[in-house]
Amino acid sequence: MSTPKIGTRQEWLEARLELLKKEKAHSRARDELTRERQALPWVKLEKVYTFEGLSGKLTLSDLFGDKSQLIVQHFMFDPEWDEGCKSCSFMADHMDPSIVHIAHRDTAFVVVSKAPLEKLIAYKERMRWRFNLVSSFNSDFNRDFHVSFTDEEIENSTCQYNFREGVSFPVREAHGISTFARDKFGNIYHTYSVYGRGSENVMTAYVLLDMVSKGRNEDGKGMYWLRRKDAYEDEN
Repeated sequence: MSTPKIGTRQEWLEARLELLKKEKAHSRARDELTRERQALPWVKLEKVYTFEGLSGKLTLSDLFGDKSQLIVQHFMFDPEWDEGCKSCSFMADHMDPSIVHIAHRDTAFVVVSKAPLEKLIAYKERMRWRFNLVSSFNSDFNRDFHVSFTDEEIENSTCQYNFREGVSFPVREAHGISTFARDKFGNIYHTYSVYGRGSENVMTAYVLLDMVSKGRNEDGKGMYWLRRKDAYEDEN
């Protein structure tokens, strides 16, 4: 962190008012982006995707419950891993408290991972999450939404991720969020997906840290500091 500028209250107020103009412009730009996001064309899904949940085999339609909208968190959990991705866990920590609220806006939420169901359930219990979590282990879902890669794709840097082809990726699983809509006839449509840093929008801890002087304090190293919420060491 650089040495802060020390000023008077009047200097602070003048600088704050200038910043406020930019913040308002940013809010208006964000509102316009939201309108454009919601105006994207819907793509009808022709393939029937199946998942494994606590109640057995489920289709994508089942994941909606009685809602007409569905948010899916693509959660990185390779079948060979012993625990889920720490960054995806960080994201999921922010999702859990929102379920009750988005449910009242006709929206369901589910986490989908490639790992077998028994691993997912054990990890969910460890993290004390309440949201619905299903396995896509025997499904094309992850591949079709470009969050699972083959060893050959990784070796040859031919992964498709974040709407780009020929991408280099370090592991076989990637993160993201996809949204879907279901009409009164039961047809399901893909409406939106976001990957990479676009997922930061749901990470409230980052929003809070961006308000303080030190900010995220990551020194250009990204989430190196991050721990699963039950693994932080007491540094006091």
